Amino acid sequence: MVLIAAGVFSKSGKALVARQFVTDMTRARLEGLLDAFPKLIGNDKDALTRQHTFVETESVRYVYHPLDNIYVVLITTRNSNILEDLETLRLFSRVIPEYCRSNDEKEILAHDFDLIFAFDEVVTLGYRESVNLAQIRTFTEMDSHEERVFMQIKEAQEKAAKQAMAEKAKELKRAQKEALSRGLKPNYANVQALSSLSSSSAPSAVAEPIVSRPSQPAPRGPVGGGKALKLGGKTNDEDAFLNQLRQQGQTITPVAKAGLGSSSSSANPTPAAPRVKREAVHVRTDEKINARVSRDGGLESGEVLATVSLSVASPDLNSVSVQMSNQAPAGGAQLQVHPNLDKKEWQTSSILKLKSNGKPYPVNNDVGILKWKQVLTEEEQLPISLNCWPQESSDGCQVNIEYTLQREDISLQNVRIVVPLPTSTAPVVSECEGSYEYQKTRNILLWTLPVIDSSNSTGTLEFSVPNGHSDHFFPVQVGFQSENLFVPITVTDVIKQDGSAVQYSVETSFNSENFEII
Repeated sequence: MVLIAAGVFSKSGKALVARQFVTDMTRARLEGLLDAFPKLIGNDKDALTRQHTFVETESVRYVYHPLDNIYVVLITTRNSNILEDLETLRLFSRVIPEYCRSNDEKEILAHDFDLIFAFDEVVTLGYRESVNLAQIRTFTEMDSHEERVFMQIKEAQEKAAKQAMAEKAKELKRAQKEALSRGLKPNYANVQALSSLSSSSAPSAVAEPIVSRPSQPAPRGPVGGGKALKLGGKTNDEDAFLNQLRQQGQTITPVAKAGLGSSSSSANPTPAAPRVKREAVHVRTDEKINARVSRDGGLESGEVLATVSLSVASPDLNSVSVQMSNQAPAGGAQLQVHPNLDKKEWQTSSILKLKSNGKPYPVNNDVGILKWKQVLTEEEQLPISLNCWPQESSDGCQVNIEYTLQREDISLQNVRIVVPLPTSTAPVVSECEGSYEYQKTRNILLWTLPVIDSSNSTGTLEFSVPNGHSDHFFPVQVGFQSENLFVPITVTDVIKQDGSAVQYSVETSFNSENFEII
C-alpha cells in the first residue's frame, strides 16, 4: 500500500485540508489530482445512486467517505490493497470528530493544523502506522509519563530543601536568642557551638546564613577588581524571567529580604504587617483543615488541626496564665495541653497555667501551649461544600459548580477554587459569582471570591468546553482563609501569678491546607 495524500473536501468540491505523504511528486501534480476529485464523483444525485465509494483513473485511486457536509478522501496508487485503504479511511474519519465539534467548513478550517498533525501520526512516508485513536491523541498532545514523574520528583526535592532550610534557620535563630539571653556576643562561633548543627543534616543546595561579626573598621577603598558577586542582588535576566512567568499566568510569591536568623520560607510566606497590634503577651491560634470529598457526595476523610502558641515580651511575664473559653461541643475535638502546664487546672477551669515546678516561658519566642484535633465524619460538618456537575453532550461538556456556606458563623476570605480542564481547551464561562481566570499554561480555570459569608452563602460557576469528559474536571481544589475558628476555643483573659490582669493581643487564623473534591 502506498498512500499518496489525504484530504478533506466540502460538498461543493472545495479542498479544505490536504496532506501529502510521498516526496517524489511535485506540487503541481498533487494540485491536479485534488482538483480532479470533485469532477470524478459528480453531483449529489450521482453520489446517491453510486454503489461504491472509490473512483479510479489511469494512475491513482480515490477512496472517499461522505461525512455530513464533507468528504474524507485518500489518494492511493492503483495497486494498493483496497481493504487496507478502507480501514485507513475509517481511522481518518474517526480522527476528525476528535478535534472538530462539527463537520462543517468553518470548524475544519479552524482546526486544520491539528488535523494535519494527526494525519502525520496515521501515515508515514505513504505507509500506515499501527496506531489507534487513543495513541494519536497522546502523540499529538506530547504527553509523557516520564516527564510527569520527573517533575513530581523535582517538586518533592525542592519542597524538602525548603523545609530543611526553614528548620535550620529556626534553630540558628533560637541559638542566637539563647546566646543573647546568656550575655554572649552573637558571633558565628557561639551560634555554631550552641546550635550543634551538622552540615550534613541539610541539602548541599541550602546555604549557611551569614551571622554578623563584631564591627571592624572597614577599608576606605574597594579591594580586588570590584566585580565580585553580590549576595542577594537581582540580575536583569532574573527579572525578565519572572515577568515572563507572570504574563503566562503563574503566581510568583515575593520573597522578603530576611534578616539574621530569619525562619521565613516561600511555602508559608509571612505577612508584611501583622493583622493585630502585638502586646507584651501575644496569643496566636493557627487552625488548618484537610478534607477529601467524593464528587458523588460524601466525606472520604477530614480533620481539623490547631495549635495555640504564646509569646511574652519581658521576663516578668514569663509565668502568666491564660484563661480560655471552650465552647466546643463535648466529644467534638481532642484537646492536648503542653506537658509543662497543669492539666488538672485546665480540666476544671479551662486555664492554661504552668506547673508549680514548671519552666517559665522563654522571652520573645512562640511556645505551643495547647493543640487540638477534630475528626470530621460527615460532609455537613465542612465550612463550605461544592456541588460539581459536569454533563457531557455531542457539542462538548457543560460544567456547573455551586458552593454553599454551611457554617454561617465563619466568614471565608480569599476563596480560590481551582478546576482542571481538558488539554488545549479554552472554557466559555456563561455565569460566574465573583471573578475567574483561565490559566493556559497550567490548564486550569481559577475561580476567586474575595469573601464568602452569610450575605452570599451560595454561588454558581457555569462554563462549557468543546471536548472532554467528566474525569477531566477533577480533582477540584478549594483554598480559603478566615479569622473565625472552626473549633470555638478562644482567649478571654491573661493574668499574672499575683492575680493582676495583663494586656494581651490575640491573633486567629483558619485556612485550608488540602481541601479537594475528587
